[in-house]
Formats: sequence, structure tokens, C-alpha cells
Amino acid sequence: MRRKAYSLLMGGLMALSVAITCGFALFIIVYVLFKGVPNLSWELLSTAPSILNDRIGILPDILNTLYLILAALTVVLPLGVGAAVYLTEYASSKRLVSVIEYAAETLSGIPSIIYGFVGMMLFAGAFGTSLLAGALTLVIMNLPTVMRTAQESLKTVPQSYREGAFGLGAGKWRVVRTVVLPGCVDGVITGCILSVGRILGESAALLFTAGIAHVVNGFFAGLASSGASLTVAMYVYAKDRGEFEVAFAIAAILLVLTLLVNLCAALAGWYFKKRRA
Repeated sequence: MRRKAYSLLMGGLMALSVAITCGFALFIIVYVLFKGVPNLSWELLSTAPSILNDRIGILPDILNTLYLILAALTVVLPLGVGAAVYLTEYASSKRLVSVIEYAAETLSGIPSIIYGFVGMMLFAGAFGTSLLAGALTLVIMNLPTVMRTAQESLKTVPQSYREGAFGLGAGKWRVVRTVVLPGCVDGVITGCILSVGRILGESAALLFTAGIAHVVNGFFAGLASSGASLTVAMYVYAKDRGEFEVAFAIAAILLVLTLLVNLCAALAGWYFKKRRA
């Protein structure tokens, strides 16, 4: 009787915790969309800010965010997947692998503001305050996530696949390239999508490295110049200018993009799991 009452009590407390958590999340989503969507307009999304015309536009911030995502993924994906392949397929020292995995887990828990200071000292000092410095800082931040996700996905490829390829006379790199990597593409894509989500939500590190300029530039010119991402622009409009309507509009855009990124991650996982089955 006492055990049954205890089980009911614990079940009720867990259900209450789930309800409170989901309630807070739903409240934030509804509140941000309620405050932000009415302030969205085509002029806001398609123009650059102009003091002379008394106009606020976030087109430069949208483009800067896309440039940061493209530049960061171009560097972090080869590095992360290559490191995962080395640790899983080539590294012979288990102690070295354990040290690298521990370092990656430690890097994943470092606050983003610390990455911002490091990026400001290293990359902003070398390239100036620019999107390139911000993208390289984001590479360091997302490298552990991509590496660990790809590594865990590589471990799910059955050893019999490798042995069968070796039995047919394939070399080590050919086995990795034609058998192992195609079998873990779901983990690579998942890590890529998670990195995009983190880049979309990052602001502290970019304040110190990418800057807060709102100028429309091309891709390469934009990487070499200062620029604000959507999160940084939201901070600037809310904190420095008191434009809370614009800040809520940007927050609504970021919220929708985050929901789409998580939906894409779920759909990608479901697709590859179904294809593998």
C-alpha cells in the first residue's frame, strides 16, 4: 500500500513538472508570436535601416546571419567529421581518444561569453571585428557538437559492414568513404542542423567578434566587414534604442526559424531511420 502511494505521488510530481515545463514553453512561444507577428512587414524585412528616411529594416541582419551560417558550416563540418572519423576508425590509443572526448565535452559546457572573449583576442585581433571573426568563433563553439554527434553515429555502423568490405579487398580509406560514411550520414546531418540552431541563437560571442553594423554587403565583402546577426540586432534594438516592437518582430522570426530547424532535425532523423530499417 505504501509503495503504491509512493509510486502515485512520484508519478503525480513528474506529471506536474512536465505540465509546468510545457506550460512555460507554450507561454513564451505564444507571447513572442503575439507581440512580434503584428510588427512584421515587408518593408522591415526587405530594407536596410536609414536615419535620413527614419526607416528601420533588418535585411542586413538577415543576410549577415546567413553569411555566418554558411561560413561556419563550411569550416566546422569537414573538421568535425574528419575528427570523428579519425577517433573512431584510425586512432589506436584509447587514452588519447578518451582525452579528446573529455576535452570536447568540456568545451560544450563553456559559456558562450568566454568564447566571445577568446574570439575577440584571437580572430578579431587578426582579422578585425568582422563576420569572419564571428564565424571562426562559432566554429570553435560548434566543433564539439558536430564531432561528438558524428562520432556516435559512426559507432552505430555495424562492424560486419567493415569486415565485409575488407574481405572484398577494399582499403581502409575506401571502406570509410564508401561504407562507413554513407551509413552515418544521418548523424552528420543532425549535427549540422543542431549547429545551425545554435548559430541562430548566439549573441554574446558575436557582440565581441562580429560587431553591430547594419549594412548590406555581398558574401565576401560581408565576411571582411562588421555586421550584426539577428540576435545581436534584437539586443541592440531592445537595449540601446528602445525599439521593443522591432525587437519582438526579430524574436518572432528567430522563434519560427528555431522551430523549423528542430522540425527539420526530427524529420531528418525519422527519414534516415526509416530508410535504414
